[in-house]
Amino acid sequence: MFGICNLAMIPLRFEASDKSEIVSQVLFGEHFEILEQLKQWSHIKMQYDGYEGWVDSKQFQLISETSFNQLSAEAIILNADLIEYVTAPSSLLMPIPLGSSLSFINHNEINISNFDFEGTKTSGEKDKECLVNSAFMYLNAPYLWGGKTPFGIDCSGFTQMVYKLNGYKLLRDASQQSTQGEALSFIEESEPGDLAFFDNDEGNIIHVGIIMDDNYIIHASGKVRIDRLDHLGIYNAEINRHTHKLRVIKKII
Repeated sequence: MFGICNLAMIPLRFEASDKSEIVSQVLFGEHFEILEQLKQWSHIKMQYDGYEGWVDSKQFQLISETSFNQLSAEAIILNADLIEYVTAPSSLLMPIPLGSSLSFINHNEINISNFDFEGTKTSGEKDKECLVNSAFMYLNAPYLWGGKTPFGIDCSGFTQMVYKLNGYKLLRDASQQSTQGEALSFIEESEPGDLAFFDNDEGNIIHVGIIMDDNYIIHASGKVRIDRLDHLGIYNAEINRHTHKLRVIKKII
């Protein structure tokens, strides 16, 4: 079985319970495979990044395997504004966040609610220079574990969505993203748009951010913010100390 998110965003949970940890979000138009169904909950696997979790079975629309494969083969079309609206019958407006998928709207057999969209769209690969501009759209978004929108986002959700808006695919978690791309030996070799990864005392990757010009970094920590980056890690000038220990820099593009 297969499904598509027909709400603005829904929580993807670690376990089949409203009390369970939110590990990610499913945004409007994102589609997925249903691996298991209980009475109220569905265990799903996201088509985009293979991420798994549980969603409330009342919060999505079933689609056919043919529709799933069709959407998977097509170019991804995304909402490019911080917030936009889709219209449904009776001119009902529903807000959708930045990065929502609009690919299905032109497919009548999937778009059974007759959603329509007249806002700004984006699709395809952009120049690397566009990554930082996209990152600024999330500036000051509050940190939210599992979040993927300007209304709440975590560090790897932030980097994944910025890259997605520019046509490049990252995995969901920071530890997964650190397996992608080419490692650089020095900060001086990096370019704006490259990713910096940070580890804890056990050596596990726990944080990621996007490198900017002049040894600055934009990342989600408390909120999406801009801090200094040096060979030790992230330096927060507001509290006069390093907050994250640098592990590796990766060039994805």
